[in-house]
Amino acid sequence: MSAESTEQTLSEETIDEQDESVDQDSSSPKASSASRLEEEGDVAADYLEELLDIADIDGDIDIEVRNGRTYISIVAEEEAEGLEGLVGEDGEVLEALQELTRLAVLSATENRSRLVLDINGYRQERTGHLQKIAEDAAASVKETGKSVALEPMSAYERKIVHDAVADLGLVSESEGEGAGRHIVVSAD
Repeated sequence: MSAESTEQTLSEETIDEQDESVDQDSSSPKASSASRLEEEGDVAADYLEELLDIADIDGDIDIEVRNGRTYISIVAEEEAEGLEGLVGEDGEVLEALQELTRLAVLSATENRSRLVLDINGYRQERTGHLQKIAEDAAASVKETGKSVALEPMSAYERKIVHDAVADLGLVSESEGEGAGRHIVVSAD
């Protein structure tokens, strides 16, 4: 390759890079956020796929981006004992696996992730249960006028309960530290 053609190639590459940066700068924050969330989903899916392969567990991975979050679901066509083991008692293993997946995304993208991991519909089932807990607590507060303290739960689960309590017209606050952090529901 001659020096002249090398110069032309380098010049074309520089123009291409400038065009890419202009495209990125002119893109809306929503578009860049969506592509960042899609990238998170891809990194998380790769990480989880490797984990499933190592553990010799069958499961399909679905990625969905909605409401500014990446949702990853691992599902099996048949009841797979291995997947149930990844949920654990009261979702403890699922929570730990979600944190490990978030760390893998952080390591690969240098962006902190708020992705949500679900296995075999556990979180969907749990959401229904949490809404029932919120309704029962609200009914008790309305009946007795006394505040009700709920069991400790994860930040994600507390958010679901806070939203449900607010929809019922009551007030909720998180109290406590670490694993003991819980919600107190009151009338005011």
